[in-house]
Parts: sequence; structure tokens; C-alpha cells
Amino acid sequence: MSSRWSALFFARRKGNGEVLPRYGRAVGSVLAILLLAAVFSFAFSRLLYGWDWSAVYRYRQKFITGWLVTLAISAASLVASLVTGLCAALAQRSLFLPLRYLGKLYIELIRGTPLLVQILVFFYVVADAFGVSNRYAVGILTLALFAGAYISEIIRAGIESVGESQLESARAIGLTRRQTYRYVILPQVMRRILPPLAGQFASLIKDSSLLSIIAVNEFTLNAQEVNSFTYSTMESYLPLAVGYLALTLPISMLSRYLEGKYRYES
Repeated sequence: MSSRWSALFFARRKGNGEVLPRYGRAVGSVLAILLLAAVFSFAFSRLLYGWDWSAVYRYRQKFITGWLVTLAISAASLVASLVTGLCAALAQRSLFLPLRYLGKLYIELIRGTPLLVQILVFFYVVADAFGVSNRYAVGILTLALFAGAYISEIIRAGIESVGESQLESARAIGLTRRQTYRYVILPQVMRRILPPLAGQFASLIKDSSLLSIIAVNEFTLNAQEVNSFTYSTMESYLPLAVGYLALTLPISMLSRYLEGKYRYES
């Protein structure tokens, strides 16, 4: 009996990987969910709080609108930050020294200062100086620059993790610099940077909540307004948590799918 339970609940090592039991993934997931649900059920049962979902439900359209705005801002910021990060990573490897050190200066300035301060400076100082008043465009650009600095370091570390012997082999068989990146570096880098890249994308989505300080009508600001209207704090912020989870969970799942797809031996 014990061996049967062991075969159901424990994975087996096989080389550098592992083999899951036939129903192990489903059983493990269900038990984890039940355990988490039991903990939160107990915690909320001990909470002396008068729930009133009807007051918040009247503002459901405000939640939907805020969630859609956050989705649009996050999608635009993700694409822009990926392009920014890639350009900054290549700039750091450039043979043109002013460009290289400009990339390094950008990364150190962005990573060394709080996002909250960056949003305020970009909107009230930089954007105002250039006559840009669209707070949504400034918010997307600020998030892209902020996340791009971290993505740049992720990409740079992934490129530099490829062994020098592989690059020499690529040059020896006559591959150009572009072909070396396409056929040798990129497949290995993709696998290595996907987990930290997914984490950075998820953080970017949650960081978009800080745009509320410049009155961008995104998800968090709308939840705060509903709370101020109804004085129903838990009912206003629990949908906020669920909404952000609905945005970040697909990114995590897509990352794991791509990580398996790009699983090459090196």
C-alpha cells in the first residue's frame, strides 16, 4: 500500500529530469488548492467583518473598465519594454563606446531609483517640457523604460552565458555574426531567460498600479474609488487581486510552455 501511495505522490528522478506519476500532477494540484483554500477559509472565518457585496456590485462596470485599461497599458508596456531591453542589451555589447556607456548609465539610473519617482519626474518634468500631456502615453513609456532596464540585464546575462567555445565553433564553420545569433545564441538564450522574463512581465503588470498617482484610470485607481464610495474595503480589493491574477497567470503558463518548447541540450 505504501509503495502505491509513494508512486502517486512522489516524482522519480531520471537523469537530469524527472518522471511524474500518471495522476500525480492532478492529485498534487488538487491537494495544494484544497490546502490553500482551507487556510484562507479558516482565516476569513475568524474575521469579524460585515460583508456587503451588493454595494460594490453596483460599480461592477467601473471594475471592468479599469481592468481593460490595465490590460491595454500592460500589453503596450510589455512590447515596448521588450524592445527597449533588447536595444539596451545590444548597446552594452556595442563596440561604439559612447553607446555602450549610455546603455550602462540608463540601466544604473533606472534600477537605482524608485518607479514612483520616475513616474512623477517623467510626467511632471520631462513630458511637460516636451509638451506631452497624454498621461496614458507617458505611463506606458515610463513602465517600458523601467522594465526595459531589468529586461536588458536578463538578456545580456543570457547572451553572455553561451560558452565562448560555441561562438568560436560558429565562426570556424563560417557563420556570420547574424547567423551566430540566430542559430547558436538565440535558441539557448530563449530557454535561459524565459523564467526571469516571465517574472519581470508579471511585475510590470502589477507595477502599472502606480500609474494611479498621475490619475490614469486603471484597475487599482478604480478599486480605490469604489472603496471611497462604498467604504467596503475587502469587497473592493479582493476583485482587484483576482483581476491581476487573471493577467499574470497566463504569462506564467505561456512561459512554461515556451520553456519546454525551447528545451535544447547544450
